[in-house]
Amino acid sequence: MTTHKAGRVRSRGDAHAHIAAAHAGKGQSPLLRIALYSLRHPWQASIAIGATVVAAVLQLLIPRLLGRAVDQAQGVLSAGAEGAEQALMWSALLLLGVSVARGFFTLLQNYFSESVGHHVGYELRLAFYDKVQGLSYSYHDRVHTGDLITVGLLDLDGLRMFFSTGMVRTILLAVLIGVGAYMLLTTDVLLGCLALSFVPFVAWRSSVAQLTLRSTWLVLQKKLSALTRVMEENLGGIRVVRAFSGQKYELAKFDAASREALELSHQRVLVRVRNTSAMTFSFFAAMGLVLWFGGNKVIAGEMSVGTLASFLTFMTILQMPVRQLGLMVNSYARASTCGERFYAFLDEPLTIKDEPEAPDLKVSEGTLRFEDVSFTYPGATHPTLDGISFEARAGQTIGIVGAPGSGKSTLAHLIPRFYNVSGGRITIDGQDVSEVSLTSLRRAVAVVQQDSFLFTTTIENNIAYGDPWSKETKIERAAESAQLHNYIMGLPSQYGTVVGERGVSLSGGQRQRLSIARSLLLRPAVMVFDDSTAAIDAGTEHRIRSAIRTYASDRVTLVISHRLSSLLHADTILFLENGKIVERGSHAQLLAAGGRYRALYDLQTRPAEDIDIGSAAQ
Repeated sequence: MTTHKAGRVRSRGDAHAHIAAAHAGKGQSPLLRIALYSLRHPWQASIAIGATVVAAVLQLLIPRLLGRAVDQAQGVLSAGAEGAEQALMWSALLLLGVSVARGFFTLLQNYFSESVGHHVGYELRLAFYDKVQGLSYSYHDRVHTGDLITVGLLDLDGLRMFFSTGMVRTILLAVLIGVGAYMLLTTDVLLGCLALSFVPFVAWRSSVAQLTLRSTWLVLQKKLSALTRVMEENLGGIRVVRAFSGQKYELAKFDAASREALELSHQRVLVRVRNTSAMTFSFFAAMGLVLWFGGNKVIAGEMSVGTLASFLTFMTILQMPVRQLGLMVNSYARASTCGERFYAFLDEPLTIKDEPEAPDLKVSEGTLRFEDVSFTYPGATHPTLDGISFEARAGQTIGIVGAPGSGKSTLAHLIPRFYNVSGGRITIDGQDVSEVSLTSLRRAVAVVQQDSFLFTTTIENNIAYGDPWSKETKIERAAESAQLHNYIMGLPSQYGTVVGERGVSLSGGQRQRLSIARSLLLRPAVMVFDDSTAAIDAGTEHRIRSAIRTYASDRVTLVISHRLSSLLHADTILFLENGKIVERGSHAQLLAAGGRYRALYDLQTRPAEDIDIGSAAQ
């Protein structure tokens, strides 16, 4: 057990080190950041680079060895067949040995290059996921989930591959082209120039083609991102689609987005095919020139057949690396583009974060206080909340009611600091929630929302999400208080039953009750029910309220509801309108005042024909 705990501690420590390293270099170019980050794995990177150099040198030896073998074989053939056979055998064995050695070092190069890439990918994924967890609600409000998935998958993959397709390939091509060109030109200037004549054209066309493909890839990536959004929305709203028979419309929408991506893919294929044909033609044209002029030199006795063979072999070896110049340029372009987006996301400032040396929240009396709180959503011109002030002590229940858009849920989200207040402050036992650690604050404040999200795991794990080490008896008590225990015990696997994706195997009321149980398990100092019983029948809701009173005896409870019957037991009810508290008091006091609360109460409890609807709406 101790070993496992130590392993987990080391794992967490390593994860934090990787995340910190991924954030390093802010303000530098994306290429420099990813290059330096790749070199954080020195021994894998060293082996990959060293093996690349050795493999390139061995590859350059093959044309020389082959040319010498041809000359030797030609000389021995004129002397006798017996000597020719022996010479060819030794030449073949030497070529085989060099080829095997080259293959071995190429294997090392590919393995350790990929190893560095996969380590980088793993660590950047950790940094990405950690960043997602820390970004505020306001960021997620304005950025689509599909765009984040694109950054976390496609852009991250472009960075992961940069070491092998960019850095290592640069070293390989530099050695092959640089050293190879020197060897050819020092052997014969004319044939060297002819043999290398296809290199500038192929390098130019390959680079242009890859940059064109890169620009179209960015457009294709946006179209694929749009396609992902269409699919995500369709899968998320599949029940709505089926309910309104919208399959044909959704299919047409998906087909349109998919067809745009297909047409762009066809354009990319056309660019690739045209440039490949042109590059192949230039290579064979250069080879024909080498054969023509080299053949004449051989006939004239100015050059041996083996030397000509080495030129042709070198051209064949050089063909593919030269074509890879475009891939290398593309790798740099892709890493730069993907890096800009990825690091822009990673460098996004956190608006909701702990202050340096932020202390933990210490709950003593459990008093919640709003002091002239105002809040405006980013980009909005009018405040959502304005001048909100109230106090709630342990054991008290505060009811909050108001029309949709009056700021009820926003008020609930400010307490655990999902958003920062724009003005005023919120305190718990006199401690400003913006000055204490987020972890301690969110353990002290539980918000049960109307949209109850459940994970695809067992019911027990969903309830114990906030405290995974809770005992079974504690989990069962929380489920009993949420009026869910009897239903769970009737399931085949009871608390071990796996709920479907987002809890689709449960009804809306059951999901809400499970969400309530998840919050009750933590026994927080402040409990906020944000219309969390909207999908629960009145009888079950009454039993849940009765059970919660046991929990609420020593803690603050805020209940937000459109159904006034849920607020009758509240000590104080706040009526919000346009972000302001326009009425406050107990249920009886607000009824006696005859204001907006009374009008809403009459609307919900009396027949419609007996109510002046116009006055109720005011």
